Amino acid sequence: MNMEGPLRPRLVNCSDFQFGVVATETIENALLHLAQQNEQAVKEAAGRTGSFRETRIVEFVFLLSEQWCLEKSVSYQAVEILERFMLKQAEDICRQATLQLRGKDTELQSWRALKEQLVNKFILRLVSCVQLASKLSFHYKIVSNITVLNFLQALGYVHTKEELLESELDILKSLNFQINLPTPLAYVEMLLEVLGYNGCLVPATQLHATCLTLLDLVYLLHEPIYESLLRASIENSTPSQLQGEKFLSVKEDFMLLAVGIIAASAFIQNHECWSQVIGHLQSITGIASESIAEFSYAILTHSVGANTPGPQQPVPHKAARALRTAAAAASSNT
Repeated sequence: MNMEGPLRPRLVNCSDFQFGVVATETIENALLHLAQQNEQAVKEAAGRTGSFRETRIVEFVFLLSEQWCLEKSVSYQAVEILERFMLKQAEDICRQATLQLRGKDTELQSWRALKEQLVNKFILRLVSCVQLASKLSFHYKIVSNITVLNFLQALGYVHTKEELLESELDILKSLNFQINLPTPLAYVEMLLEVLGYNGCLVPATQLHATCLTLLDLVYLLHEPIYESLLRASIENSTPSQLQGEKFLSVKEDFMLLAVGIIAASAFIQNHECWSQVIGHLQSITGIASESIAEFSYAILTHSVGANTPGPQQPVPHKAARALRTAAAAASSNT
């Protein structure tokens, strides 16, 4: 076998992922832990959250992960690490910017230098996030420093091993070494596990493959999908700034995203079981079936087309109207 040639992307083999082999008590505890993490993340959603999940950035991370033959979980983890790190850096820049009001030239120069450094080192930081994520996944697939340096050099960025290590350390220190962040994939796979035990008619392994594809799509079309979801929820094509700010917590709700992904996957795999899957997801998570249907409809619209679900399956349209009515009533009462 020739190991000297370029790495080829390894497609995810769904048969590698097994469902139904974990004890129910372990699953219950893990699901509860994820739910608590999700609730905390939603509460902590800040005004700038999600600003670095831009399509070009996500696509870069996905393609790089494929080139380095990394698992899908690594690409999602890398995006989330980069998101948290860049937000911290942006906060530091904004903090420095406030010093302008005090008229201190030296501080102003420091702020400008920090901003310039952030821009110049962005690709290095991005690649470092992928490398760190690889170390959290499967240790035999860790991306080596030589691989990273060669890749950066091919793009015209010349760095040393010391600079690469410093970049990783900067990210770790900025995030207080808390880089094992939850990703939507963890929620999807946990819910699929529970669905299997609950007697879901669509096999979990079958749903898993479609879920991965749709999760990629949501990451790549993050803003369009959530914008359409916002407009649908308030039944208004031009949301106000206040409505947009209140909606930020929805963008950080990975449990909601997971049920939407699974429901959309179920419709693609077997639309006759779609209502049953939504019922199971509602009983597991407590999320209203109308909300699940609304999210799955938004995902399907951007993945398959505006006519999906089709005229023969009007349920999602009815659910969407029901959710919009409920949202309008709620907004009128506030």
